[in-house]
Amino acid sequence: MFDRLKERGFEIEFRSHAEAILGVDFPEVAQQLEGVLLSSTIPIEEIIGSGGGETKGTQRLRNALAAHDWRKHNFVVQRIIDGVEREAQSHEIDHVKTFDAGTIALEIEWNNKDPFFDRDLENFKRLHADGGISLGIIITRGATLQESISSLVRRFAEDNNVNSHDDMDRLGLNPTRRQIREVMKRVTRDRNPIPFRDAWTDQFVSDKFGMATTHWSKLQDRVQRGVGNPCPLILIGLPSSIVTFGESQAVVQQLIDESGN
Repeated sequence: MFDRLKERGFEIEFRSHAEAILGVDFPEVAQQLEGVLLSSTIPIEEIIGSGGGETKGTQRLRNALAAHDWRKHNFVVQRIIDGVEREAQSHEIDHVKTFDAGTIALEIEWNNKDPFFDRDLENFKRLHADGGISLGIIITRGATLQESISSLVRRFAEDNNVNSHDDMDRLGLNPTRRQIREVMKRVTRDRNPIPFRDAWTDQFVSDKFGMATTHWSKLQDRVQRGVGNPCPLILIGLPSSIVTFGESQAVVQQLIDESGN
């Protein structure tokens, strides 16, 4: 199951018998998700241009799921005693699909603060306990992607001859005053100054893709502590191979236009 994703470097982990549940009750889901994820790419320009936020590539992934009827849904769980509502809780999930055998919930955490994992896993746990979902899926940055972010950003800087903030202006990048100040501190300091592109790369990555954001090891921290248990879970880590270089501007623009945003 998910063999082609594994060959491409995607990390796949099953929790609480999720693999058996998927294989028996939802055989079409693995094929559907595999097809969507295998076609997913993110040009490096989107990562840089997004400032670390949700890229157009992530939005295209969301749109591809929506095309297969994975829609946003707000679950409302009510407690009623003698016909009187005593309590109601709502749980909004970005991607939900119902099949004959049950309902599956899916969240994409490209680059949020890592406590969003707690929210997602607790939502899955409660919805599973209440019979709302059969299993939950979380897609996030995989270990290889997280480990490669600095080298990917550095390669972009090298490919585009980024050696000053003027070069960033040329590329349409607009750092904040604080970011400019922090970069220039390291470039102009008397002791051990470093090249601009190194300082900019370090600042960009630490600001936007730091350890306190949503990525594979932070998700592992949660599930190993039992957060979300006993809801069956499928965890998917996006590999560094989804980031592409050398796309023409026309291709990048076409991908952005296709994202619908």
